[in-house]
Amino acid sequence: MVKLVVDNKEIESEEGITVLQACLDNEIYIPNLCYLKEMDNPPGSCRLCFVEIDGSRQPITSCTVKVKEGMVVKTNTDHVRRLQRAAFELLLSVHHIDCRNCPANRKCELQRIAKFLKFGLKPKRLEQLEREVKTEQDHPCLEYVPNRCILCGRCVFVCRKESGQAMISFAKRGLDTVISFFGEEDKPRATCKECYACTRVCPVSAILVKNSHCQ
Repeated sequence: MVKLVVDNKEIESEEGITVLQACLDNEIYIPNLCYLKEMDNPPGSCRLCFVEIDGSRQPITSCTVKVKEGMVVKTNTDHVRRLQRAAFELLLSVHHIDCRNCPANRKCELQRIAKFLKFGLKPKRLEQLEREVKTEQDHPCLEYVPNRCILCGRCVFVCRKESGQAMISFAKRGLDTVISFFGEEDKPRATCKECYACTRVCPVSAILVKNSHCQ
């Protein structure tokens, strides 16, 4: 175990884990979307888990740095909050806001982060960008709603981990980037029917189990 100071409070943590996980384990919430505890190399792509660490010139993503004995961390400085709100606002500008009709309503990670950052879910400074992509209905077991997807990559990671192969991946580029399903025709049916891990880790219910349940 190692000891570190977070927001003027000393905590203990397992050696070798990330600062983000150490904080979450000690009930210190840091906004995050692309992180899962099982990741060996978290991507840090959502840019929400910034913290300040003594000795570092700039805030750093807490999911990409390991804890060290005596480390001093600040999670709630003005600089950190500005960076988090800026990243969150950019993310919301391409997310279709329809909480009332969304299955993730009241258990959505975006709602939790918005409340934590005291930030509205409908950005006022940035224009809302609607992506011209259709809901994916071709998969035998899953439905994908791209305008709800925040491209966090959790589903890509957990699919590879659970099935031993990448049956979900990112496709296209820029604003048109989506999650894509692929594989032999019978393989998704057989594999996904016993799994559905991607639907459980999605923070915004962008991937759903079809009512057919692959029957």
